Amino acid sequence: MSAEYVKETKVGNERFFYRTLGEAMRQEFGCGVWKVSVDAGFCCPNAGVDDLGNIRNGCIFCNINSFAPNRQLAANKTILAQIDEGITRLRRHYPKAQKFIAYFQPSTNTNAPTKKLEKIYNEALKHPEVVGLAIGTRPDTLGEDVLELLEKISQQTHLQLEIGLQSIHQKSLEFLNRGHDYKTFANAYQNAKNHNLKIGIHLIIGLPTENNSDLNKTADEIAKLKPNSIKLHNLCVIRDTKLADYWHADNLKLPTIHEYAEMVVNFIERIPPDIIIDRIASEANDDYIIAPDWSKIKHAARNTINNLLIQKNTFQGKYYNK
Repeated sequence: MSAEYVKETKVGNERFFYRTLGEAMRQEFGCGVWKVSVDAGFCCPNAGVDDLGNIRNGCIFCNINSFAPNRQLAANKTILAQIDEGITRLRRHYPKAQKFIAYFQPSTNTNAPTKKLEKIYNEALKHPEVVGLAIGTRPDTLGEDVLELLEKISQQTHLQLEIGLQSIHQKSLEFLNRGHDYKTFANAYQNAKNHNLKIGIHLIIGLPTENNSDLNKTADEIAKLKPNSIKLHNLCVIRDTKLADYWHADNLKLPTIHEYAEMVVNFIERIPPDIIIDRIASEANDDYIIAPDWSKIKHAARNTINNLLIQKNTFQGKYYNK
């Protein structure tokens, strides 16, 4: 499995233009913390055949192999073995790495009976170098029993619940074939907050269904929600997806890297300065990315965004209205 280093972003004279995950982790743990991706083999309720026998085709941008290319190999390994391998790879580059977050990343990681979830989460926490969990999921798999379990675990360790929203706008959710509406997310989010959980929200910036006004409305809504963190993604065309069909049919326009940077900068200017900006651009296995070309260049989007922040002399929360 791949491992993701949670790295502090510094620009210019050590100035912070937005609150990074690296900064937040150092404040909490006193050192850098690395994320190790874990694949527990969960399925997505928006893909395949549901309980009523309906065929669900999944999100148009999703090909699980693009961010879980070793799923078949992972199926034959325990959670602890996956973590061990991830840590070993990390320490080849960062020998002093000490603390790690087990990141349940691929697919929908609350889509199972709570007894199974509890067993898998606790297995990860048994690793002596793991100091917490990050759990990626959808808003339609967060029943009361799951939230009660997560609250219990969060009382014992660091736990971040990452919910895929992508957009607050119904037209965009339908375009993406998300299989839920914003009300479903809003209810799940509030229920999770009622269980005292730290919540991260995933969003796609630069959707072809949205204009700048739509994006500002999204930023203002997220600002009101005040999650613990947000992850911003550009829309990537991944092979073997419905989105790839649109691309090949010339029915899809994606932002240039400079257009995307403008959108991100405008977005984070409206976000409260205490919210963690966990990510500012998409990442996927290079073998699967069709477009945009700039997504294939490591750190290209991050560097362009940081340079624009410098040029505009701006920062996270500059236009945030309490």
